[in-house]
Amino acid sequence: MSRAIRDRFANAGGRPLFIPYVTAGYPTLDDTVPILLALESAGADVIEIGVPFTDPLADGATIQHANQVALDAGITFEGCLQIVRDARKAGLTAPILFMGYYNPVMSFGEESVAAAVSEAGADGFIMVDLPPEEAGSFLAACAKHDLSFVPLIAPTTADDRIASVAATADAFVYCVSLTGTTGQRDAVAQDLEPFLARVRRHTDLPIAVGFGISEREHVEQVGAVAEAVVIGSAIISAIDAADPSKRAQAVKEYVERVTRPQSDR
Repeated sequence: MSRAIRDRFANAGGRPLFIPYVTAGYPTLDDTVPILLALESAGADVIEIGVPFTDPLADGATIQHANQVALDAGITFEGCLQIVRDARKAGLTAPILFMGYYNPVMSFGEESVAAAVSEAGADGFIMVDLPPEEAGSFLAACAKHDLSFVPLIAPTTADDRIASVAATADAFVYCVSLTGTTGQRDAVAQDLEPFLARVRRHTDLPIAVGFGISEREHVEQVGAVAEAVVIGSAIISAIDAADPSKRAQAVKEYVERVTRPQSDR
């Protein structure tokens, strides 16, 4: 269990946490650490770093493209670890979660992955395609190295399965706001509040909501019913739209625009 993540929620003071996602090595390796620092400067409480993967089934076109660009540039799992080390040396203090798929972990070895991630300075995992029935040994490796495991729960998940999935969490649970893949949407799902109420019947842990969030209005709506808001594709889009020399600044400005009250900007 990552105490750093739990402490972020415990010390939130009633406000929703902001959890951004970026793909490791996107758009370039040299851009990644400055973007991570910009995210923290703009108010990120916890940061998801996507581990590039050849078949990111839960992700939409924007993040799929980012994965492919990073892979083509030669970003490996070891490269992701080095990004975390470099970010910590540069002063990043926000807890870091590796978000990705199980194949790289299986290839690397569960125990070896957990030890290496802890040594690098990250705080845990969001593993998209590892069901709780098959997560026992990996959960044990995470616990051994004080890392959190954050499960995903979808609106279509049955109540009895919500209970078993939520039981694998120790810091928070990640609720997918809608069915389908990641990506920007025009509006937040209308049935979000009853969905979260179902989840809360099975866990006392904080809830983060992601998928389809990109505008300030979305952040406010989700923040009113959840303890954290996750944004990914819109951040990748902000990077894509920026002048190459101003990518980190563009990310900071986007995050401030959608998360901070007008009076604080």
